Amino acid sequence: MDAVQAPIIPILGEWIRQTPGTISLGQGMVAYGPPPEALDAIPQFLSSSDAHGYGPVEGMPALVGALEAKLTRENGFDLSSSRVVVTAGGNMAFMNAVLAVADLGDEVILQTPFYFNHEMAIVMAGCRAVAVPTDDRYQLQVDRIRDAITPRTRAIVTISPNNPSGAVYSVEDLAAVNQLCAERGLWHIHDEVYEYFTYGEARHVSPGAAPGAAAHTISLFSLSKAYGFASWRIGYMVIPETLWLAVNKIQDTILICPPHVSQAAAIGALSAGRPYCDRHVRTIAAVRDLVLARLAEVSDLCEAPSADGAFYCLLRVHTAMSAMTLAERLTREHRVATAPGTAFGLEKGCYLRVSYGALAPETVEQGMGRLVTGLQTLVGRESRGRT
Repeated sequence: MDAVQAPIIPILGEWIRQTPGTISLGQGMVAYGPPPEALDAIPQFLSSSDAHGYGPVEGMPALVGALEAKLTRENGFDLSSSRVVVTAGGNMAFMNAVLAVADLGDEVILQTPFYFNHEMAIVMAGCRAVAVPTDDRYQLQVDRIRDAITPRTRAIVTISPNNPSGAVYSVEDLAAVNQLCAERGLWHIHDEVYEYFTYGEARHVSPGAAPGAAAHTISLFSLSKAYGFASWRIGYMVIPETLWLAVNKIQDTILICPPHVSQAAAIGALSAGRPYCDRHVRTIAAVRDLVLARLAEVSDLCEAPSADGAFYCLLRVHTAMSAMTLAERLTREHRVATAPGTAFGLEKGCYLRVSYGALAPETVEQGMGRLVTGLQTLVGRESRGRT
């Protein structure tokens, strides 16, 4: 455990608690909560005779069935040789996947910037995270992924739409990674938690739904973002039937079963369906436009490559300061919190992740105003000093 990086979000939380009035652009959350249908489902659940007992390891049949219908209808999955497993959030789905496919000392390939909890899970499992850099637009470099494969490689991880960069990977690149896994006998672990959050011409695709992909693809999902469900801890995964015995062992040991009250609420949320989510995503899209407009004002101080998905911008800041130092100073001196890029594997240079999903339209101007002013003060002053 000493080798596992300290999670950045609790560190940010402590800075924020010590600096009252801080606006957080740090944690990846949305500003809205679940649909009314989710909360309406709880009284009926509590009145059932088995409300307080254990349930199936893989989740309630009613929820599994609702998820299977969603995956078939929206994502194009053929589930004839796959199994849907409900988990306690997307992070647990990833932990299940790593423990199921890798042994001690095995390697799992991540894309830099990576989601920090993915890297942490790999290290916790006694495996080695192999980081492959993305390009200047945070897009996949398939040739470099291919070059990183060794005899100990067991899986390649992709996230699209991406956390922390907001990049949406192309259909062609995701298909190329999936085909590479098929050719080399590897698992393709694809995280699509932000599937509904795309903007402009960008489109989400599920590589595991492609013909022939089901046998080697593990697809990860969550209700946390799209349904405002973060505290309820409901995620799910699509796995080949061949992995079910391993995942069953893991989940039964760690969790026994996902919390029933959360599963009941999830069934209600899914009855509201994608229209509920899309309405909120349109609001976030408007917030995104305001965020990008304000960032354009400091384009001489930082770069923000096109972020067509999720609700993040990953800034390259032109400064000699470390990302941790800059993030802390922005919090303490300008009362705006961002996540330092070092948490996402970006050791060289100064990067900040800006999360705008939790900003309501009326607070965007204040939050981004603080960030712009902070960058102008801290980084602009440094630039003027060098000249």
